[in-house]
Amino acid sequence: MSGAPAATAVQTDPSVARAYEACARIVRTRARNFYYGLRLTPEPRRSAVYSIYAWMRLGDDSVDEAASLEQKRENLAAFARTTRLVLAGEPADASGGAGDSEFWPAFAATMRSYPIRREWIDDMILGLGEDLEPRSLETMAELERYCYRVASTVGLVCVAIWGLELASDDPRQEAAHRLAVRLGQAFQITNILRDFAQDFDDQPRRVYVPREVLARHGVGAEDVRAWARPDACEAAVRELWRVAEDHYAAAAPLEAMLSPPCRPTLWAMTRIYRGILARIGRRPRAIVEARRVRLSGAAKTSIAARAWLRARLGR
Repeated sequence: MSGAPAATAVQTDPSVARAYEACARIVRTRARNFYYGLRLTPEPRRSAVYSIYAWMRLGDDSVDEAASLEQKRENLAAFARTTRLVLAGEPADASGGAGDSEFWPAFAATMRSYPIRREWIDDMILGLGEDLEPRSLETMAELERYCYRVASTVGLVCVAIWGLELASDDPRQEAAHRLAVRLGQAFQITNILRDFAQDFDDQPRRVYVPREVLARHGVGAEDVRAWARPDACEAAVRELWRVAEDHYAAAAPLEAMLSPPCRPTLWAMTRIYRGILARIGRRPRAIVEARRVRLSGAAKTSIAARAWLRARLGR
């Protein structure tokens, strides 16, 4: 079976154990929607996924907290340099925006223990650089590339950690990777629709709904933000909503390909994100209203409880 964890230093190296504990704290306080699903993952895979999330959050923070564009670029370069050093077995670079030095041993241990391709990590770093300057995507092809870098790569890494119920030489391995890419696209487009107003109002301004989609309906991003032509704005939102729905539907077989103990995690995360998309589909205008589209804590807890029951029943 692919993705089974190798023997790690978690049980024997106190510094690695402390690093994984630090990652868990980051996930509990910062992961929001993801935490409800990720906590269902059995150990040691849960800690491994937490370390990847913490690494991503550290990279995000190193960019987001910088005051100037030049400083953002410097911080991202330092973060990438530290990542390369750690993956080469060297100590973390003190100039790498590392923040909590306890974090890096967990990331290194995870990368040693699971079949995570280095190219996915490199693409994730490219994704961190996507938003350093004002953004306005022109085409669906640009959107697909953006979603791959910032979300599909995450799906690929998670699948590598969760493991597949397939032999390592099974040709369906690549099919599973393609499904993970599509699910990442679905999650990110859900985020893009949910966060449209926040991204538009941000400095620098970011518009991820491609201009070609808006143009097909005779509107611009400013029109959508003001909901100036309601029918046309709704049609533009629904076009991208359908793309996300198609990705969710196409990626559905991935769950059954995962290692059984990890299936409830993906089931819960997908239900949460698809639930957000469903709310947007019922009322597209909600993406520009003051109250952010979200599932209630009670709804997410209910999904997590159902996923826990599925885990107990071996489904």
